[in-house]
Amino acid sequence: MKKLVVLFIFLFLPAIALASTEITWYGHGAFKIKTPAGKVLLIDPWITNPVNPEGKKQLEELSKVDLILLTHAHGDHIGNTVEIAKKTGAKLVATYDLGKAMVLHGGFPESQFGYETTGNFGGEITLLDGEVKVLFVPALHSSGLETTGNPKSLIYAGNPGGFVISIKNGPTIYHTGDTDLFEDMKLLGELYKIDIMMVCIGDRFTMGPKRAARALKYVKPKAVIPMHYGTFPVLTGTFSDFEKELSLQKIKAKLIKIKAGETIKLSR
Repeated sequence: MKKLVVLFIFLFLPAIALASTEITWYGHGAFKIKTPAGKVLLIDPWITNPVNPEGKKQLEELSKVDLILLTHAHGDHIGNTVEIAKKTGAKLVATYDLGKAMVLHGGFPESQFGYETTGNFGGEITLLDGEVKVLFVPALHSSGLETTGNPKSLIYAGNPGGFVISIKNGPTIYHTGDTDLFEDMKLLGELYKIDIMMVCIGDRFTMGPKRAARALKYVKPKAVIPMHYGTFPVLTGTFSDFEKELSLQKIKAKLIKIKAGETIKLSR
């Protein structure tokens, strides 16, 4: 049975009865966003990651997906992308380099990645008849695509990134992708009113709790969902350490705690 955590965060004024936005965290960097109009977006959909106890079942239940957004080409973020795309017809939102690498070397259906869903850093694209806008944001990480052929090889797949997703009649969401702290995050806080920030906290391969908390100081979101932690033992950053850092650094963003596989509702 699908887990549902109903969390009414009144991020907007006035608070009137409108359809809500649903966010499901599958663990690691994987999210599903269901817009008030019923459109379904997946970000880095590794649904069957080790911390999601119902991952296989939830993957089977994904029958409608409109867009898949990929931040970079590492396997723990590509995850179940190709399987989902073939099953649902979802289109790929990515940079040109990453999208082409996915088509040529990753098995992604060629007809489901094209000019309309391609962007690059600093650019914004409007999708789903104006239901969603996606701004491509840089990240400090890497992005080689490991092929499954024999022999295996590592393919260039462009630069890593994140997304600012603006939803009609819904929140503005910043998914950082895998990244370190960088000072240009301040520009997002100045140019956009971020309602939800999905921020990596696991350390070693991304920011740890201390630097992730500083990123919130730069971006100034209303609420934050920590991600990319607890999946493997080497990811040592924890939710409690992040919570402590928010307190130490006097950050006022609402900290949202959900378990892998759970869904929250954000209401206006």
